[in-house]
Amino acid sequence: MSHGKEPAINVLGAALEPCSMQPLTGFWRDGCCNTGPEDAGRHTVCVILTDEFLAMSKYLGNDLSTPRPEYGFPGLKAGQSWCLCAARFLQAHYEGAAPQVRLAATHRRTLETVPLVILQRHAADPAG
Repeated sequence: MSHGKEPAINVLGAALEPCSMQPLTGFWRDGCCNTGPEDAGRHTVCVILTDEFLAMSKYLGNDLSTPRPEYGFPGLKAGQSWCLCAARFLQAHYEGAAPQVRLAATHRRTLETVPLVILQRHAADPAG
C-alpha cells in the first residue's frame, strides 16, 4: 500500500491550483484538494461555499458552519473556498444544492466519482 499524496493534477489535466489558505483546507490542510490512500472521503472538489449547501450539509450531519475551536476549526461561511468530498458534492448536485466548483483547484481523482460534465455545469469560471 502506498502512502502520501498522489500527483497534484486537476480535472483539466494541468497542475492542481490551491483551493484556500484562509481558511486552510484540504485533507492534509495544505490549502490544496490533494488526495491519497489515507483520504477515504476523497476531499478533492474545490467549491465556493453557499448558505444553501452549508445548511444541507448540517442537516445531513456534517456541520461545517459551527466553529470547533478544540479542533482548530473556525467554522465556514458562504463565499469561502473549501475542499469537499466528491460524493457529498455529487449528492448536493442531485439535491439541487451544489456550490460552484473551481475546476483548476479540483483534483483529477474527483472524476472517479463525479462526471466532468457535472463539474463543468457548476464551474465558477465558465472558461475553465
